[in-house]
Amino acid sequence: MSDVQTDVRAYTLRLELVDEPGELLRSLRPIADNGGNLLSIFHERGNVTPRGHIPVEVDVEATPARFENIIDGLRDAGINVIQAGTERYSEGLTVILSGHVIDTDLSDTLSRIQESANATVTDLSVAAPEGTSNVSSARIDIAAERGATEVVLEKIRDVAAEKDLRVVEPLTGAAGA
Repeated sequence: MSDVQTDVRAYTLRLELVDEPGELLRSLRPIADNGGNLLSIFHERGNVTPRGHIPVEVDVEATPARFENIIDGLRDAGINVIQAGTERYSEGLTVILSGHVIDTDLSDTLSRIQESANATVTDLSVAAPEGTSNVSSARIDIAAERGATEVVLEKIRDVAAEKDLRVVEPLTGAAGA
């Protein structure tokens, strides 16, 4: 058996698709074009991501080089890749924003966080106990590429300062490290 065959691994891709006809098929094309072997698809049609898109989980087999080409192909096709195997988005963080979170355009805030540096919002919880025009809070779970956490936090700090929001940041670093 050749080295190429023995280097085939299983990977999980978590994608975020627009809810339009043909989007699932369009997202599968870069996998096929780059030599990925489709193992399974979990299309969460009844759920939506914080940005209103449909989450889709795809399991594929490929060599590491082909997998990188698959990721590049998906991005080139405009497909939002939330998770790619264990390497790409391997760091997770949770922040809390408080203040006039909704009044200052929460959708804009989320978009700007995701534009920061290879990060994506994976979960969002909003609390507005006195109504949306008063003080509210948002708990935001973010997946970031390894080593990008500080860049993402800096973007969150900048957006929060601009919108007069308070940021409760995660603890970073290991004790005794």
